[in-house]
Amino acid sequence: MKSKLTKLFKHRFQEDPVSITALKAHGSDRKLFRIKSDRRSVIGAANEDRSENIAFLEFSRHFRKEGLNVPEIYAEDLDNGIYLEEDLGDLTLFDALQKERKGSKEFPASIITAYEKVVTELPKFQIDAGKSLDYGLCYPRHSFDRQSMMWDLNYFKYYFLKLAKIPFNEQKLEDDFIKFTDFLLQPEPDYFLYRDFQSRNIMLRRDEPWFIDYQGGRHGALQYDIASLLFDAKADIPFAVRDRLLDTYLKELTQYIEFDGAQFLQFYYGYVLVRIMQAMGAYGFRGFYERKTHFLQSVPYAIRNLEFVLRTAKIPTELPTLFDVLRQLVRSTRLRELGNVKLLLTVRIQSFSYKKGLPRDETGHGGGFIFDCRSLPNPGRQERFKNLTGNDAAVIAFLAEKEEVHSFLTRVRDLLSQVIENYRQRNFSDLSVAFGCTGGQHRSVYCANTIAKYLREKYKINIEVTHRELQIIKVAG
Repeated sequence: MKSKLTKLFKHRFQEDPVSITALKAHGSDRKLFRIKSDRRSVIGAANEDRSENIAFLEFSRHFRKEGLNVPEIYAEDLDNGIYLEEDLGDLTLFDALQKERKGSKEFPASIITAYEKVVTELPKFQIDAGKSLDYGLCYPRHSFDRQSMMWDLNYFKYYFLKLAKIPFNEQKLEDDFIKFTDFLLQPEPDYFLYRDFQSRNIMLRRDEPWFIDYQGGRHGALQYDIASLLFDAKADIPFAVRDRLLDTYLKELTQYIEFDGAQFLQFYYGYVLVRIMQAMGAYGFRGFYERKTHFLQSVPYAIRNLEFVLRTAKIPTELPTLFDVLRQLVRSTRLRELGNVKLLLTVRIQSFSYKKGLPRDETGHGGGFIFDCRSLPNPGRQERFKNLTGNDAAVIAFLAEKEEVHSFLTRVRDLLSQVIENYRQRNFSDLSVAFGCTGGQHRSVYCANTIAKYLREKYKINIEVTHRELQIIKVAG
């Protein structure tokens, strides 16, 4: 293959290469090489799939003509399955993220800026350049239709669920797949769907994003690609940053089309879910089946993404068997421990009123505690505290001096410390802790705040505090 690429290079540039070096192609079956002469450096690609090559070459020419940052195509030899393209360097968005983070969980401002540039470019692919694209070249299908979706869902079923030994009723799961695809097919499908829009397929060159690996593109809904980018497992984007980037994308999208924002988000989480499942199928195939164990490092991140979707998504279609399977994945300690990955634990602490019902567990794993504060001294019985809450200094002082409150919180701290240390060892990423009292105004609020302060000082974890009845949300890292 190197000799054929060398010949093509010499024919195109009338120069002899001085080196040809194999490059990693990540999850692709293509073979990539960096070919250098004294005057230039180009990328040589070798791939036996002619249709896939044609899609990449023609899409590249089209997008470049439309002014998008994609590699220039220098030469091709389709009969031999090779071509030469512009060398965009070695720095992917994912590599830049890893370098800037340097092992910490912080998400650098420079990387947020890069992502913002990426999401504002996405509608140009989806809408502007997508209008005049020849979809007859799409590979392997012209649209992300029912057949494409079922391929992804069955990929997940056979290469992840079965290989991970997750039990399920095959017929009932298949029935839910059909209902799920019915739901996903409702949004307008006449846009360009990049298909693998994620951080390893975006290069950074002079601080600007450049785009590669769109040969699997086809007609589809807008939601899929932004879901792919923001739920890119190992990129591990903080959920607050994902929300910010989604807002940036939606604002940019308004410059191109009119759309219903609430309806967009409803379908968005459906596409988040199908993308996570497709990715997990790939991790299972490459990791469990082909024994390329580094792919399994993405599994704990994907599990945490699933956990978020189960807690957040409101999909208006009953999918009991599918969601039962997903909850089994979220509850699996074995899957969370794959790849020696360490996830950051989030402890969700809330106060509530028993009069208005117990808080719901929406995480999918069923883990957590509800502590009853009604046995503690009640400031609400005193007129001077009636209009105050557990956030106010007078109520805090009243409860802080009560021995029974101190004793109660000491036992809570000891119990939570034991559980948190265990959860961190097992790579669990979510723990819920709720404090309830009669009105959800004084005792439960004070206890929630006090425990949050203690855990924040003791552990390097995320703490989220919600006072349900006060409609106040406080997030602290």
